[in-house]
Amino acid sequence: MSALTAPGFPEREVRARARTAAAAVFPDRARYGSTLFGQGEHPLPEPSDAIDRIRVVPPVFVPMREERLFELGREPLAGDVDLTTTIGGLRAELPVYVSAFGSTAVAEGDLGVALARQAAVSGVPMVIGENIVPVSGYGRMSPESPGQRESRGSLLRRLNEYAKTAADDTGGVIVQQSTEDADAEVWNLVYSDPAAEPLLATGRLAFELKVGQGAKPGLGGMTLVPRHRAAELAAWYDMVDIDDGTGPVLRCATPGTFTPEILRHQIRLMRNNYPRCRVWVKLPPSRDVAAAAEVAWAAGADAVTVDGAEAGTGWAPSGFLDQVGLPLDECLRRIADRDRRGALLVSGRCWEGTRVVKCLALGAAATGLGRAALIAADEDLDHGLRNLLAALELELRLLISALGKYRIADLAAEDVWLPGSDR
Repeated sequence: MSALTAPGFPEREVRARARTAAAAVFPDRARYGSTLFGQGEHPLPEPSDAIDRIRVVPPVFVPMREERLFELGREPLAGDVDLTTTIGGLRAELPVYVSAFGSTAVAEGDLGVALARQAAVSGVPMVIGENIVPVSGYGRMSPESPGQRESRGSLLRRLNEYAKTAADDTGGVIVQQSTEDADAEVWNLVYSDPAAEPLLATGRLAFELKVGQGAKPGLGGMTLVPRHRAAELAAWYDMVDIDDGTGPVLRCATPGTFTPEILRHQIRLMRNNYPRCRVWVKLPPSRDVAAAAEVAWAAGADAVTVDGAEAGTGWAPSGFLDQVGLPLDECLRRIADRDRRGALLVSGRCWEGTRVVKCLALGAAATGLGRAALIAADEDLDHGLRNLLAALELELRLLISALGKYRIADLAAEDVWLPGSDR
């Protein structure tokens, strides 16, 4: 198993898409014309959650297709599906964004830069995750550290790579900030840096307040630090000795204290202090996720992102990774009927088109590519993510067209069915 995957994650399928793009959407083409293909010929992993068990259900009667027929003067095709959309105030070529990944070694250096470059070329937004500045530095040149600029793990290197590669009107960068990042004044650094000006000038920079994540709802950052640093950090963090007293020490941070009023106040500060940025809020899959989302939107957030419990990676107790937090399906169900004044963005194993369409039909405006994006870039630093997105694009066009619809906004709960339920 590679360092980028986890038990049950379809790494083989993702790597195939990163290599062969849309060809991987279909059965083995070498056997075309000589084999009878059917159900089970191209099996996916066993369903791991309720969204996997949901079926996409095209109708017989397709009035929206008739409307397109009259508009076009011919039968509409899958290529006529419009996949462009707005994700939290950022225009995107697909209803997909690259989810946050921060300071972990697997995401640093060339891999993080490759993802920034390919996301920019593809016209999809990219989130730069938390804890990069405290761990790897920001990257701004200074007389004291002339070689620090665009160091391998720096935030600035990813931001610069995206900004210099992106088209003028699509995509964007979202910079996440946790309580630790706030101490490092990450947003102030980015907002005042000339490197961010091209994105600010075109309305393609957003800041995301991190309230929690799917891997460890209710917990803050957890990092293994050298034993000799434990004493100096003990004034700010819980330091937990988890081995025989000779290895690294576990440093536990807080996720921050939030009440409805504190969240509203934080969003108001974001809007007042960074008026040229879009405002995103990232929520964990908590039992009150719907109420928190409603507070965020009412306070003026352009987007709320929600990690399902099956989403995200992080150093946390195994019990958290396996048994804590709501699954993505339940998060979507709880939020579906809320008064939404901003976009709902979700992530959790959304590596292929059917799962993305299901999430869109259940109320999401876009889905995040996290682990799958990293695996794709790891497979091919120049084209892996672009190939994965090409496969996803073809699936989305075919699926949405099969539903008799031609815009993402037209997808609805009627387009999916969960066995054993009334939906």
